[in-house]
Amino acid sequence: MRIDDQPTTADPRTLQGVGVSPGLAAGPVVLLAPPPGEPAAEPLAEGADVEAEAARIRPAAEQVAAALTAAAASVTGERRDLLETTAQMAQDPSLVKTAAKRVRTDRLTAPRAVWEAAATVAEQLRALGGYMAERARDVADVRDRLIAELTGAPVPGVPRGVDPFVLVATDLAPADTALLDPAQVRAIVTAEGGPTSHTAILARALGIPAVVGVTGAPTALPAGAVVLVDGSAGTVRTDPGPEELAAAERRATLERTFTPPGRTADGHPVQLLANVGDPAAAAGAAAAGAEGVGLFRTEFCFLDRAQEPGVAEQVAAYRAVLTHFPGKKVVVRTLDAGADKPLPFVTADDEPNPALGVRGLRTARRAPEVLDHQLQAIAEAAGAEQAEVWVMAPMVATAQETEDFVAACARHGLPTAGVMVETPAAALLSGPVLARAHFASIGTNDLTQYTMAADRMLGSLAELTDSWQPAVLRLISATCAGGAQQSRPVGVCGEAAADPALATVLVGLGVSSLSMTPRALADVAAVLAATDLATCRRLAQLAVDAESAAEARARVRAELPVLADLGL
Repeated sequence: MRIDDQPTTADPRTLQGVGVSPGLAAGPVVLLAPPPGEPAAEPLAEGADVEAEAARIRPAAEQVAAALTAAAASVTGERRDLLETTAQMAQDPSLVKTAAKRVRTDRLTAPRAVWEAAATVAEQLRALGGYMAERARDVADVRDRLIAELTGAPVPGVPRGVDPFVLVATDLAPADTALLDPAQVRAIVTAEGGPTSHTAILARALGIPAVVGVTGAPTALPAGAVVLVDGSAGTVRTDPGPEELAAAERRATLERTFTPPGRTADGHPVQLLANVGDPAAAAGAAAAGAEGVGLFRTEFCFLDRAQEPGVAEQVAAYRAVLTHFPGKKVVVRTLDAGADKPLPFVTADDEPNPALGVRGLRTARRAPEVLDHQLQAIAEAAGAEQAEVWVMAPMVATAQETEDFVAACARHGLPTAGVMVETPAAALLSGPVLARAHFASIGTNDLTQYTMAADRMLGSLAELTDSWQPAVLRLISATCAGGAQQSRPVGVCGEAAADPALATVLVGLGVSSLSMTPRALADVAAVLAATDLATCRRLAQLAVDAESAAEARARVRAELPVLADLGL
């Protein structure tokens, strides 16, 4: 099977996609409420009040923003961030002013003016490429909500107040994804989206099985039809039998818990940690039994600000996370700005390709004081709490960058400094890098997109941006070899760690810790506890020797009957 082949299935009742959130679930199909569509291009009627028409746009934008802000107050963490970001975009002065100007100059109706103004903004974002192109999807979501408000049409999005269902859509806007209710949405199927899209990441965080990249969805899955979604295998069965439905029902009602420590069947230790992005997520991770934090994203302190937060403010924010893990490891990632997280005080707004630009540790070249202040705050927070604090830098590519970062940490009294391996360069140079750093943590999301030269948010490339890609697994193996050479631990904090089958492969390659969304801890722990280290190593070799992600996944899953026993 060639690397660019889409996985296929011989069963005509089964649609194949890319599984991005494990689990088995069944239910009737409910289609995402459609957007209002493109407004007519006819100009305003003669004698119409142009100023009154233009004046309708700002109140509509404020209403949309208020609704999104209210929705954000009902959720936490990344879900709140997504909704608040969309709310801010709804009130973007450039979008509102451009639309109002088109009403006045071209005598367009307000809905049509919004449509054309949004097209201009979206095109500008797509031209930037990489992560910034992702924001074009947010613009389309805001546009549709604004047009619905202006025309009185139903607001597009996930239906409310109906029996549990399988949600089917071409794609989900970040705001739609952020409002998903696991008690109502049993599974998600989309035609677009990738393994590291917002849909995939939040589906995993919420424990909702999800399959993306399903050709023909939603047209091939009519509303009301009962389907069976396997988020691990990446399949959607259109005519499931009674036994399959019963198995899905059992899985839906099963509640597994994780009791530390993580280990294989023969007792080989594997630290099972959590990824957190704010104090609320830290509390949830601690309650889920996480052995610590493998990725503490500090961006929540910095986003949506014109200036960096003060040291005292940062200290308070970091302590609110550290306090949940006394005596346990917490790996703090320094500011990962740039690309999809531009910040005016560390990044430029005119980079032609932000994904390959000044991001992560590279921002210290432009604003070294921001990193210096953050390390000072981390050190003060660590001194005030009882967590075992490790610090790592994102987007490292060279041994010299590593050496400089480790030295900066040492100056602030932070003795355990490491790096994220997100670039092929860092993976291939892991020996020299880990001769300087105390540990490495592999960010499989970025490592996959940089290895495969494929935008991780692009649904049409979902089969490429899959962490099962043998090329990616070989780079993980190379990183672990570098760690073994220097007697340094290597962990994984990317989304790959949340896949129970892939977790066995990662352990077999030499990974010593896995950090994931807290909801995945119990499933990953259960599969590892049923698999000895020798089997993990054998499965790792099977995956590395495969020629495609689909083949690697199929090989490993065929050798893990425990997955079926656990409904995974």
